[in-house]
Amino acid sequence: MLFGTWNLENLYRPGGPFGPKDKAAYETKLAALAAVIAELDPALLGVQEVGDPEALEDLAGLLDGDWHVALSEHPDDRGIRVGFLCRDLVPRLLADTNAFPERLRPVQGDDDGDPVSRAGRGFLAVEIASEDLTLTVAVCHLKSKLLSYPGGRFQPRDEGERARYGAYALYRRAAEATALRALADKLLAGEGRARDVAVLGDLNDEVQAATTQILLGPPGSEIGTPGYDHPDQGDAARLWDTAPLIPAEQRYSRINSGRRELIDHILVSHHLVHRITGAGTGLPGDGTLTLPSIGPDPAARRGAPGSDHAPVWVRVGA
Repeated sequence: MLFGTWNLENLYRPGGPFGPKDKAAYETKLAALAAVIAELDPALLGVQEVGDPEALEDLAGLLDGDWHVALSEHPDDRGIRVGFLCRDLVPRLLADTNAFPERLRPVQGDDDGDPVSRAGRGFLAVEIASEDLTLTVAVCHLKSKLLSYPGGRFQPRDEGERARYGAYALYRRAAEATALRALADKLLAGEGRARDVAVLGDLNDEVQAATTQILLGPPGSEIGTPGYDHPDQGDAARLWDTAPLIPAEQRYSRINSGRRELIDHILVSHHLVHRITGAGTGLPGDGTLTLPSIGPDPAARRGAPGSDHAPVWVRVGA
């Protein structure tokens, strides 16, 4: 079984303020996305930036086979949300939440000081079952590092404003990672050595970032470290970032101002990490997938075909 995650970049139907300007551009975008998914051929794909639920249905309708759609009911202010595309297998809903954990207080979100007490986009968890695998999986889209400022600006008035809004974004991303970790705890239920659990999505930061590390649980035993092959009590609650299993030349999912970044991740339980037989970004094989270099203004790619992210995937054996 192959499963993965992909930020579809502003998947809206045409006519709105964020999507393609006309039907032709929309159909070109859908065709580009469908071609990648068809070649990837996943059993399950976690998706981000679904602006119109009908647009994901349109995309599923271009794919061969029997595809099922699951979407979070917690979009952000732009209307984008997370979801799943599942081939043949019907996803069973386990959770759809944007709540912070009980003891986590609201964080500052802007200069006005209004508290932020929930995740900007919901976390969706489902279960799929095949003959070989019962997979419990959550999908997320954490707060972006691309900053926006009052009045819809993408450039700050001065460096003080840039620093403050960078801090606000980091507060929110850390709080969202904490909330997602709380959901992961529920899915693992202390049984990570026996359960196949995955947390995937656009974490909007790289492997060693503090917000990414929050999600891993007890430290130690990461892939490639001496502790990896030595079981201990922490294995029941840990998640492993599969990034080290991706070939080094493919280890990026976005190009930001000319710099390659791996900001889309698949984290898996102890039982599942030892079943992985391959991992990559882009397409299986040579991983070839041409990505644009993005800048600070996400509106610059309105209506562009395809996505500015590469899919990230893992293959699991029996």
